[in-house]
Amino acid sequence: MTACTLHKSQKSKLKFVMLDKESNMSTLWRREEFIRICSNEELAEKAQDIEVTIPVKKSQDTRYNLDPGSFFVNRCWGRRPDGVAINEALKIVYILKFKRTTDRDEGFLEVEDAEANEQHKSVIGALKAAAPEWEFEQINFVVGNRGSVVESDFYTKLKKLEIKEGKKDKLFTDHVRQVCEAHNRVIVSFLQQVQGGTRPTTEGSRENIRHNVHV
Repeated sequence: MTACTLHKSQKSKLKFVMLDKESNMSTLWRREEFIRICSNEELAEKAQDIEVTIPVKKSQDTRYNLDPGSFFVNRCWGRRPDGVAINEALKIVYILKFKRTTDRDEGFLEVEDAEANEQHKSVIGALKAAAPEWEFEQINFVVGNRGSVVESDFYTKLKKLEIKEGKKDKLFTDHVRQVCEAHNRVIVSFLQQVQGGTRPTTEGSRENIRHNVHV
């Protein structure tokens, strides 16, 4: 894990913890700053109550059948936020998710936002029940498969995370650049496959691959 700290004022201090791919709720709750919010036992008890209301997916049948008694708590411990922001002074925790989805439909942001919230509703619900004196909220950053980013939504969430005005434009620019680079890698990979492994070049070329699409 890596962490950085941003300051809004002397009374407000957000600590950002960005998680690596091996991290989940279980490893997160071994850190001292999270145990101070509530104990593992308290969180597990509240998570159990919520997780049992969430259907078991087909892909989870094997794990459920092996140990039905602990399946629901383990499912909550296995959930993976992409990052967490904590303000210990004001007792606020933001659970961060970064989602990529199809952007063919105009309302893709609202749809994916709702799906992301549903994915972690047991985490948010359990935290609220285990530590009622704290405030918990999930913040989702959604990008479309074709590179769409809703600018107003992005800036609103940066404001909530107390990012200074001077840094917002750079963060948005960097975010869009990374989205475009990732999208370009997907296109290049696709062309490599359809061209039999030949590595296509995109420098100085505008090749029409089909349906008025150029790379």
